[in-house]
Amino acid sequence: MVANFLDTTVDELVENFEILGDWEERFAYLIELGKKLPPLDESEMVEDNRVHGCQAAVWLKMLPTNDSTFHIHADSDAFIVKGLIAVLFMIYNGKTAEQILADDGTATFAKLGLDRHLSPTRRNGLYSMLSRIKALAAASVAQPA
Repeated sequence: MVANFLDTTVDELVENFEILGDWEERFAYLIELGKKLPPLDESEMVEDNRVHGCQAAVWLKMLPTNDSTFHIHADSDAFIVKGLIAVLFMIYNGKTAEQILADDGTATFAKLGLDRHLSPTRRNGLYSMLSRIKALAAASVAQPA
């Protein structure tokens, strides 16, 4: 269920969550997803890439690709937060700035139950990471070509 998470769609993620019975199993799954994230290089763990508003240390950047989509690179010092990064990766990686800006993510968070089962501090962190992704996408649209 976790091996090729980079190719997992949001619908498959929701289905995997539904298969798992309780939240202990779902949090374990999130942790496993987070462990599969490629780590950021230490040179990328700088203040410019830092996501503020997260209790854990989080660094996130988006790199444009040749086809006008973005590749998300992110890391954290907390395993569950890495799992939340993986969820955001599944929602937004490989999308254009316009697609990123059009999808607020909250519908997916609700389908997964994250809006109800994350602690307030983790939920704030999730929304801080989402805000960072949106801000980077918006900045890319605002830049002259």
